[in-house]
Amino acid sequence: MLTGLALIVAVGAQNAFLLRQGIRGEHVLPLVALCMVSDVVGIALGVAGLGAVLDRWPAVLPVAQVGGAAYLLAFGAQSALRAWRPKALETDSGPTMPLGRAVLLMLALTWLNPHFYLDSMLMLGTVANSFGDQRWLFFAGALVASALWFPALGFGARLLRGLFARPSAWRVLDSAIAVLMGALGVGLLVH
Repeated sequence: MLTGLALIVAVGAQNAFLLRQGIRGEHVLPLVALCMVSDVVGIALGVAGLGAVLDRWPAVLPVAQVGGAAYLLAFGAQSALRAWRPKALETDSGPTMPLGRAVLLMLALTWLNPHFYLDSMLMLGTVANSFGDQRWLFFAGALVASALWFPALGFGARLLRGLFARPSAWRVLDSAIAVLMGALGVGLLVH
């Protein structure tokens, strides 16, 4: 469970978007559920041995890195643009993102992100498989971590609404997200 938490809690595109939607109170339950289901699938594939397949065909990862980097850089640019228009981002004003768009964005931030594959399939899969027949107990612990983290982040974000009633707080959050996504995107391209 602790190994799962260490990888899941790391701030990334998926967590940043879930935090943002949680603060706004938009589509939190479906997004939390989507994150958890994605973790179940990703970790299960890793424990079942997909990591070995990715090790066998290493050319898949560079392709995923370039695609993921492009997506993260675009998401970062969008966050930077929002940082310059904070009035449209206040919790009680601004357009609500349609559910379909929020779900597609979360799917992209999860499944187009090479870190998702590296963390859930390769890292957790490799660690789990080091336990031999007990690997599915490790899998259960990683799922507990996911079941604790995503609801806490998504639904706990509402506690920050008072802080984010001010446009300057949205500017800081979106600026931080832009820097983070830019750094992750450049990091993927460099490596």
